[in-house]
Amino acid sequence: MAALTKLPVAGAELITVRIGDQQFAIDIMSVREIRGWATSTPLPHAPSYVRGMINLRGVILPVVDLGARLGLAPTSADNSSVVVVAEIDGRQIGLLVDAVCDILLLTDDMLQEAPDVGAEEVRHFVRGVMTTDTGIVTLICLDEILPPGGVPATRPSGGAASTASSDRALAIA
Repeated sequence: MAALTKLPVAGAELITVRIGDQQFAIDIMSVREIRGWATSTPLPHAPSYVRGMINLRGVILPVVDLGARLGLAPTSADNSSVVVVAEIDGRQIGLLVDAVCDILLLTDDMLQEAPDVGAEEVRHFVRGVMTTDTGIVTLICLDEILPPGGVPATRPSGGAASTASSDRALAIA
């Protein structure tokens, strides 16, 4: 199991995303960019929560359906869906979500422990919960989104810049 990151401190900024009817928060320091959904190329034998891979300016990134990874219904990707590009343990991955909602400024009394439901797996993904004017927001830990040694971002062979063909295929050496 990867070492869990520290809880954010008061004054930290969190980006909130929507998956289905629920809102989740991610430490904004992990987010590298936010992109509109583009069809991904399936990755053979990948876990069911890995939607595939995309070419991001010559770097091939795995795309994880964040809802499916968290045990929720898979995201129905469409033109309004968003890919949040995050860096986790030096690896960049895309996180498929329904929408990006807001940026929260964390205050001293905002973050609470997640309720104990007797399931250790909850602790792998949930760092805490917050109550806002729009409801409960779950702060998620990205450390366990990809398993150790999971699908790393790679550069296609030949180092070509993003082209139509490099958007659709991963060169295998």
